[in-house]
Amino acid sequence: MLGRRGTIGIVAVALLLGIAGGCAASLGPGPVTDHFDGWRFHQPEPLTIGFYDWLKRAFSGNRRGPWREYTDTPPGPPPPTRVDGGDLRVAFVNHATVLVQMDGLNILTDPIWSDRPGPFIGVPRHRPPGIRFEDLPPIDVVLISHDHHDHMDLPTLRRLAGRNAPRIYVGLGNAAFLQKNGVPGAIDLDWWQSTEVRADVRVTATLARHMSGRGAFDQDHRLWCGFVVRGPSGSVYFAGDTGWGAHFAEIGRRFPNLRLAILPIGGFKPPWYMREQHLGPVEAVAVHQVLGASTSVPMHFGTFPNGDDAETEPVTTLRSVLAASGNAAPRFVILDNGESTDIPLAPRY
Repeated sequence: MLGRRGTIGIVAVALLLGIAGGCAASLGPGPVTDHFDGWRFHQPEPLTIGFYDWLKRAFSGNRRGPWREYTDTPPGPPPPTRVDGGDLRVAFVNHATVLVQMDGLNILTDPIWSDRPGPFIGVPRHRPPGIRFEDLPPIDVVLISHDHHDHMDLPTLRRLAGRNAPRIYVGLGNAAFLQKNGVPGAIDLDWWQSTEVRADVRVTATLARHMSGRGAFDQDHRLWCGFVVRGPSGSVYFAGDTGWGAHFAEIGRRFPNLRLAILPIGGFKPPWYMREQHLGPVEAVAVHQVLGASTSVPMHFGTFPNGDDAETEPVTTLRSVLAASGNAAPRFVILDNGESTDIPLAPRY
């Protein structure tokens, strides 16, 4: 069996050869904007970590906390076909895949049903999807936050396109990439750009603090983002992958009275390397408060090890933070694999 360093070496070679997937089909040369230099995207709060920091982390001898090899939990029950009448229902599939049902629409975030994210070197999942693919209701909308393999899973997206032909919303440059990889009809959005899903439902791409790239030579060529879906039953924010930043206050200002925020909590160790690109449990609680969200549901934990945190560490840490807050604890609903819940109405001020 390969040791940690041997595995890292293979990963590095794979990345340098570009076989980690999809180095082509980026936005390519284009008009310069305040966050696109004609070739790569950049953000108001740039990441200070770089390749040498990656090497430092890879060879520093850090050890990931314990993960079970595989936990074969049974799937949750099939969701209802539709939810309407002002109700809002959310089901946690696992990782960043969440089914949101509102206003008669079925919305799926960063869907991945594959056994591993990406070819060759993707780390296999440690538990099955919490809802079987065949038990999904008809999917109307898919939100894809960025092009990393564990968030943009091409086999799953091809299955969804053939099954329901949903509207797929992505950041700039990703629609062309998907088209060339057998997923037609995706819709590009820039940060803060909105479009109608239906006359009474709009989706807006929001700024996120992260990065993009599926190989060694397409870093930041396609835009990363979060999303807000706003309809008669309220507003839902899906953060995707993001670190802490001033953009949360701006999201809260533009979308007051969020009924639901779906926030990542995993992949937060080591903090010196991860905090700029991934929220941890402590930061997620702070984000909930900055957003002014009524309810938050955590995601991005317990399926693919994205950091050195242990399998259950994001959730146990979040529970500890909330318990320490006492009666002032914000409303977080922690869902297990395949579990669902109804989200109460957000208060109006």
